[in-house]
Amino acid sequence: QVQLVESGGGSVQAGGSLTLSCQVFGYIPSSYCMGWFRQAPGAEREGVAIIDSDGTTRYAESVKGRFTISQNNGKTTLYLQMNSLKPEDTAMYYCAARPSRCGPTMTTLGFNYWGQGTQVTVSS
Repeated sequence: QVQLVESGGGSVQAGGSLTLSCQVFGYIPSSYCMGWFRQAPGAEREGVAIIDSDGTTRYAESVKGRFTISQNNGKTTLYLQMNSLKPEDTAMYYCAARPSRCGPTMTTLGFNYWGQGTQVTVSS
């Protein structure tokens, strides 16, 4: 069983920064995909950033150059460094894991494990 626990959310003014953390409990296989997703009120859940087991990363166009996804050496913690935050970034952010390589698109397909979410609110 895999459990994911997010932390680091909060309220920040536009232009500020936040770092989200996701602690991973349990075993994740050698081939995997981990990522951050977000969902704003009235909107569909969308992929923000994903990282494959070979270290490659992919970002939504709206966050490229501002967000960075990373893992610690033991791969027990997933991070999302968010800089130059905008009000449009306001959403509930979720950590997720998929027990296979990342797919060609940033959808929720195959992500079987999810954290409880952490709220990020960016004000003008």
